[in-house]
Amino acid sequence: MIIRIVGEGQYKVPSSLFDELNTIDNRIVELVSVENEEEFKAELSRLMDKIKSNGTHLDDSDIIESDIIVPPEDLSLQEAKEIFTGVGIFED
Repeated sequence: MIIRIVGEGQYKVPSSLFDELNTIDNRIVELVSVENEEEFKAELSRLMDKIKSNGTHLDDSDIIESDIIVPPEDLSLQEAKEIFTGVGIFED
């Protein structure tokens, strides 16, 4: 699975990590819906850390379509309300 982190590039991540990433994504959706900015930021950071530590960073010259796009870490709560809705960015 190819995941793009906006502003940081693409990572090839094993599909076996999908469920764990989806769980974090669902938690972010919950936190955004109750406007808990502090915990939302912490979970978004956790999501990115999990992708980076378990994925392989792809060269910027490689042009590969991303399966999932993760917004940048400096995403505001207001912006997150438009992205982290319903099932989030990882579809169940």
